[in-house]
Amino acid sequence: MLYYLFDYLDKHLNVPGAGVFQYITFRSGMAVILSLLISTVFGKKIINFLRKQQIGETVRELGLEGQAQKAGTPTMGGLIIIMATLIPVILLAKLDNIYVMLLIVTTLWMGTIGFIDDYIKIFKKDKEGLKGRFKVVGQVGLGLIVGYILYFHPAVTVRTDTSKVNIYSTEQMASNAGPHEEKSTATTIPFFKNNEFDYAEILAWTGDNYRNYAWLIFIPVVIFIITAVSNGANLTDGIDGLAAGTSAIAVLTLGIFAFVSGNIIFSNYLNIMYIPNSGEMTVFISAFVGALIGFLWYNTYPASVFMGDTGSLTIGGIIAVLAIAVRKELLIPVLCGIFLAENLSVVLQVGYFKYTKKKYGEGRRIFLMSPLHHHYQKKGYHESKIVARFWIVGILLAIFSLVSLKLR
Repeated sequence: MLYYLFDYLDKHLNVPGAGVFQYITFRSGMAVILSLLISTVFGKKIINFLRKQQIGETVRELGLEGQAQKAGTPTMGGLIIIMATLIPVILLAKLDNIYVMLLIVTTLWMGTIGFIDDYIKIFKKDKEGLKGRFKVVGQVGLGLIVGYILYFHPAVTVRTDTSKVNIYSTEQMASNAGPHEEKSTATTIPFFKNNEFDYAEILAWTGDNYRNYAWLIFIPVVIFIITAVSNGANLTDGIDGLAAGTSAIAVLTLGIFAFVSGNIIFSNYLNIMYIPNSGEMTVFISAFVGALIGFLWYNTYPASVFMGDTGSLTIGGIIAVLAIAVRKELLIPVLCGIFLAENLSVVLQVGYFKYTKKKYGEGRRIFLMSPLHHHYQKKGYHESKIVARFWIVGILLAIFSLVSLKLR
């Protein structure tokens, strides 16, 4: 909204300084500041409201030190993250940008699913919350929307060859237009030279018109990624500050990818895929990072509020859509290695337990407890130490992911 106001003031009234809102970097900086203020200042008011309404966490007895003391801690704190993200975005971003619209839809969609889950747990006194099949239906529904828009919308294009473009042409840079833009299902394979892979190539054996059916591969891939990453973020939300901190690191990294991919000069220099209009996502990402850091103010040990599924499912959905939009989804196993490890620990634990119970008559376990962070709690590590070390691993994975821009 403010973007359009200042754009009008600049172009029609020639108000001095109004043109600064044209710069993504300025609006991104403002988005961080505003989201931090909202999440820290108004976050306390929301926490007090949740506490007054007795919207508290019902903690399962896991045999972990300090677990019982967390019972009654306000949950649904994901509302803080959502509010602190969307308000700056609505004020500062170009709302007609297809990527920004898609991220707003993702935030509201996954936030609603998580809110329903938390509502059932708290007010219906059902510890299981929303049935797993309904969560999956919601995630698949979002995947269908995201996949369809990214595949069919005319504004979603890429330019793989920037060498033929005069990068010093200000007119071309301003219009984000050029003769080499095309609809494509190409993505990036990290750490490989000539690292672009087109999902359509999987169907090359079907005949000359195989590209017309690339959506048969692309949309299911989008559905799988959104479902996997949102569930991974959900599983990671188990101890104070873990999900919010690791997510902030991953999102900040994706923000760098979005900025360089949406800038023709940087994409040309780094020899990466140029994605017109994707740089606007940097404003959303900045607001989201600010919201996560502001939420950490209240979520670090000992937590004053939990994000609940309202927050964790939203975080996972946003990260997945961001990665797909900047064509870096194949980098997720590295960048979101914490989520992957948490997911795998549960899958391996359950699978091995069922296998050994069938074979030996009693179930055996690989980990002392899953997800993985509970394994370390069982080994006697304080949760603050676990979180700090997971953050360090997350930072290393983020650096390794950024190195993929040049290491091939």
